[in-house]
Amino acid sequence: MKSSLPSEEKDLTRLPDGQVGFQRVCSFDELKEERGKRFIIDDVEVALFKVKGKIYALSNICPHQHTTLIYDVFIEDGCVVCPVHGWMFNLETGKTPSENSGLDRYDVRIIDNQVYVKVYKKNWNW
Repeated sequence: MKSSLPSEEKDLTRLPDGQVGFQRVCSFDELKEERGKRFIIDDVEVALFKVKGKIYALSNICPHQHTTLIYDVFIEDGCVVCPVHGWMFNLETGKTPSENSGLDRYDVRIIDNQVYVKVYKKNWNW
């Protein structure tokens, strides 16, 4: 039987609801409340956070000096705060409080207590 998926989607995970491109990362219970955890998904640095039972996925690379420590932050007023430079990024949007650039945000799905994240590669110019 031939696949009806476009060629670029053939190797990606299809979720039960039909969505394509998500990767299983960990179980929901592996993530600690108000703490970040670092993952590398398809060569993309991702920081996952569990806050009030909701999972957020942001780029783990701070745009200020490209440090990969966003997962090792403290959480304040719905934002993660970079431990190196003090920059704040909204958990929902990845943006700074002034709505300027910020961190990439990735879609998250929880299915059967498993956390799935859909990443996209970013071309860095540094």
